[in-house]
Amino acid sequence: MSRAAPRARPRSKRATGALAEGRRVLQVEAHAIQALAERLDESFARAVEVLHGCAGKVAVTGMGKSGLVGRKIASTLASTGTPAFFLHPAEAIHGDLGMLDRDDVVLALSNSGETEEVLRILPLIKRLGCPMVVITGGPTSRMARAGDVVLDVSVDLEACPLGLAPTSSTTAALAMGDALAMALLVARGFQPQDFAARHPGGSLGRQLFLKVSDLMHTGEQVPRVSPSSSMRDVIVEITAKHLGAAAVVDKRGELVGIVTDGDLRRALERHTNLLDLTARDVMTARPKRAEPEMLAGEALRILEHHKITVLLVCEPRHPRRVVGVLHMHDLLRAGVA
Repeated sequence: MSRAAPRARPRSKRATGALAEGRRVLQVEAHAIQALAERLDESFARAVEVLHGCAGKVAVTGMGKSGLVGRKIASTLASTGTPAFFLHPAEAIHGDLGMLDRDDVVLALSNSGETEEVLRILPLIKRLGCPMVVITGGPTSRMARAGDVVLDVSVDLEACPLGLAPTSSTTAALAMGDALAMALLVARGFQPQDFAARHPGGSLGRQLFLKVSDLMHTGEQVPRVSPSSSMRDVIVEITAKHLGAAAVVDKRGELVGIVTDGDLRRALERHTNLLDLTARDVMTARPKRAEPEMLAGEALRILEHHKITVLLVCEPRHPRRVVGVLHMHDLLRAGVA
């Protein structure tokens, strides 16, 4: 007698309340960003123009929560082709203002536009002659009046139920920073390889710098069988080399096919006695191949597109001469996939 499926446990009032509050916060912040997008105007285009024309670096500054947002914006700018750094306003008046150069542009953040620490360094910024883009929720504030370009990120409502913690306002400022960074990325013609050059330790960097030759198995590690090899010998070779496949090569050492774990399973479905067959009987002719100098990212795309796990690596001048094997696991271990 089959058992009835267990009933779902009723959700507690605390869990129900948490879900409701979470949805409310996300909806409020989503509304704030949507409103920001709808009122974006020529000031944004001017800000992009000023930042794009910067001959030095973009110095991002802000205090408290705005400072934390500013650090993220500086990091995003730097990683997408716009040299940038974060300048702490409180530290700036104690010597760090020396980090600022006449060729730099200042990107200042403050929700109120009245942050004392930022206001104190404004005369020094003006003395250097650095253009200043201000991201603020106070478009008539002292910071806004001092800016060359002002981006209004004011919000109707903070997501904090007490109306105290910066929530919607910090989200809006962060989104505006991302919008600036992406508009600059497009303006600079920034490409994936440029991003990879700034992220050599990331997956994209490894895809664009690592080559198949860096990861492939070579020499005695490459499983090889002949077309006349018995299925017993094929299985032994595949098992011994732990790559889930064996290259089928003729007497001249030239590639004629591949036998994979999948080929063995399909052959077993069609034939009652698999061991009566040879490699030629079950192999896949014209297998997918790679070259040693191929980028690891391109090899990954071939594997994913054809839904396979192994590529035989052949010499460019001798496309039927197997020099290595690349397995999906090699890409995973290298952090490419």
